[in-house]
Amino acid sequence: MNKTEIVLEGRNITKQYKTKGRKIQSLSDVNFALHRGEILGVVGESGSGKSTLLKMITGMERMDAGDLYHEGTSYTNSHPGKTGKFLQMIFQDAYGSFDPRRTMKQSLLEIQHTSMQDVLDMIEKVGLTPDLLERKPRQLSGGQCQRMSIARALLSHVDILLCDEITSALDVSTQAQVVTLLSDLRKKEGLSIIFVSHDLALVGNLCDRIMVLKDGTCVEDGKTEDVIWHPKDAYTKLLLSNAITITE
Repeated sequence: MNKTEIVLEGRNITKQYKTKGRKIQSLSDVNFALHRGEILGVVGESGSGKSTLLKMITGMERMDAGDLYHEGTSYTNSHPGKTGKFLQMIFQDAYGSFDPRRTMKQSLLEIQHTSMQDVLDMIEKVGLTPDLLERKPRQLSGGQCQRMSIARALLSHVDILLCDEITSALDVSTQAQVVTLLSDLRKKEGLSIIFVSHDLALVGNLCDRIMVLKDGTCVEDGKTEDVIWHPKDAYTKLLLSNAITITE
């Protein structure tokens, strides 16, 4: 991992929503940096702003203020409302991210400049077998479908993955398999990953650095071992106390 090279950076990301006449500050002056080959964990309880941050990064929603940079070049205004070609989002609901009427093969071959051999090679990389390509989403297990989501993202030749609670709907053993896969792919493919989760123990086992969000504000940001074993903020300490297990 080249910690000196920042591939994705956000500066003063701010987003406010209006609901039922009230203003809700979803993000307030949030800053982050993702280094090449790094896995950055973003943790916090529901409503902390984690998913909103990913939506700002992809352009799925517009920021009220702030700037985003890919490899030092601003893309905040150059790609309004569009996901950059350099990153892909993987969603919590893997089933819902695929067309239920199409087989996995049909969905993966829809990706531009993708051949059948590309699909077969990628399926092997994510630990699946070719026979699963003939199945539709609901004919797969949750873990298999999430692996298909990862394969689809990588077939787009991106170097950054944004993972939004992608293990929360899986059982513990399947969660471990998906986390191991992401760790392996990071090393083999040179990926940089932002991994969003409410589970600080899980993030502690996967990520190089952790950013903790509370009510749209970053309350802690540091190396994983520092955040886990020497937390500074009271909210981080609360999240740690609620974690069932943390494995070194």
